[in-house]
Amino acid sequence: MDDRLKKSLVSSNGIKIFEPMDKKYNLTFKDVGGLDALKKEANIKIIQPFKNPELFKKFNKTAGGGILMYGPPGCGKSYFARAIAGECGAKFYNVTIEDILDMYVGESEKNIKTLFDTVRANRPAIVFIDEIDALGRKRELLRNSSLTTTINAFLAQMDGVESDNENILIIGATNAPWDVDSAFKRTGRFDRTFFIPPPDQSARVEIFKLNLQNLPIDSLDYYQLALESNGFSGADIKGVVERVSEMVIESILENKNDQKITQEHLLQIIKDTKKTTKEWFGMAKNVVEYANSNGFYDDLKEYLSSSTATKRKLGFL
Repeated sequence: MDDRLKKSLVSSNGIKIFEPMDKKYNLTFKDVGGLDALKKEANIKIIQPFKNPELFKKFNKTAGGGILMYGPPGCGKSYFARAIAGECGAKFYNVTIEDILDMYVGESEKNIKTLFDTVRANRPAIVFIDEIDALGRKRELLRNSSLTTTINAFLAQMDGVESDNENILIIGATNAPWDVDSAFKRTGRFDRTFFIPPPDQSARVEIFKLNLQNLPIDSLDYYQLALESNGFSGADIKGVVERVSEMVIESILENKNDQKITQEHLLQIIKDTKKTTKEWFGMAKNVVEYANSNGFYDDLKEYLSSSTATKRKLGFL
């Protein structure tokens, strides 16, 4: 098994075993382009309590807790979570909903207990749960009422009377924070939020460089590529490079001559690529305008109001 994907196994007696990602694949903030304000916020709220526990204990602050990361799909929520783990020097557990939920009665609750028992025995630890909305969906949206028991078991592990989660950070990621039940957002649970926006221009430059490294390329103007791909997610940029590569390979096979990826190739595909973030921001705009009375989406609101590109496309403010 690839160590990078190592997360959970099932032992011979049917008990799920959760294992951390191999530390040699750890990231740090140096590996994350852009997001400077978010890095600063994460440093003071998350990383420093892990690095300077005695200082924070003087003010009754401890490391750990719960964070809800949200934003458009493909913008690097799991990547940023891995970088936080690297900065903290903590073990990183990458957990999917499939690792937790089970079709048999009582098994999901057993998996949750096993997960928390494991990370408590291996702290400091960071648990990253992608698509947390599938577990923490609003009660009125649940199709399976039996999931309520699983939800209650998870929340009890997070902030129950007997739950000792010091030096354990639970990060939930979602593309649809508006579908997450309010019970998950209470104090002691996912009570802190990080909005992960699409990469800014400098980050897009780095993402293009990363995806094009080791490929046969002509002289490229990465800054122009970043400018023309405004609003693209990291996944969108990766898709652009993959489509260009396929186009060049096809041309080489047809014309029987060697070719490289050029600026013109990339600009052509960028022009023909639909931003996957556009639909998400259309929905997010409505949420900010009509469902933000508690200030939960203030960071998203600030992003929308400060982004001239977003205001122009969505007519916000």
